[in-house]
Amino acid sequence: MNSSIKNLKERDWTETRAHSSWQIFKIMAEFVEGFEKLAKIGPCISIFGSARTKPGNHYYDLAQEIATKLAEEGFGIITGGGPGVMEAANKGAQAAHGKSVGANISLPHEQHPNVFIDPENSLNFDYFFVRKVMFTKYSQGFVMMPGGFGTMDEFFEVATLIQTKKMEETPMVLVGREYWSGLLDWIRNVMMEKESNINPQDLDLLQLFDTAEEVVEYFRVFYTTNKLRPNF
Repeated sequence: MNSSIKNLKERDWTETRAHSSWQIFKIMAEFVEGFEKLAKIGPCISIFGSARTKPGNHYYDLAQEIATKLAEEGFGIITGGGPGVMEAANKGAQAAHGKSVGANISLPHEQHPNVFIDPENSLNFDYFFVRKVMFTKYSQGFVMMPGGFGTMDEFFEVATLIQTKKMEETPMVLVGREYWSGLLDWIRNVMMEKESNINPQDLDLLQLFDTAEEVVEYFRVFYTTNKLRPNF
């Protein structure tokens, strides 16, 4: 290798290491702010779904209705803080005078805080992994509305944490049989039965509903016999 190219690569890597050291402080600051704010809010449900879902869409209206009914039950609502399903859920929480939390993240497109987040409960993150810790640590349940890659990432992240018992068994609900059934069929037929990559009881972690009433009743029944507490 040309010595000048080698020296340049070594210099670039040294600069990268120095930058990584300073990043630690930014990451720590995001964790501290998130823990301090969310620990004061009380029991919450996280609602995930697409940022691209528009007002008037069936799933936008359904997310809003679910959030309203859960807030009426005394749960705060945590979302990713952006538009679409997140906006609908925060809007529903505010309509019921519940706590409306937004864990926003800086992205080059799509993501901007919606106006239905309580000002005192608005958080901003640069790191996806810090943001996901906030969702999973302080949520007493997870509602997965239809969404894209980000929603799938959150879906499998939560399912993995519950499956591996890295956090308490927590209600996990998928909303929309038409949207989710194909994925669940693949998980059952290919992942479980054909390849044996999961156990049958792992599917018991997932509940599939179509209406707000079904979702809220499931959470209500679950917490008649289970404690409300942080997950780890």
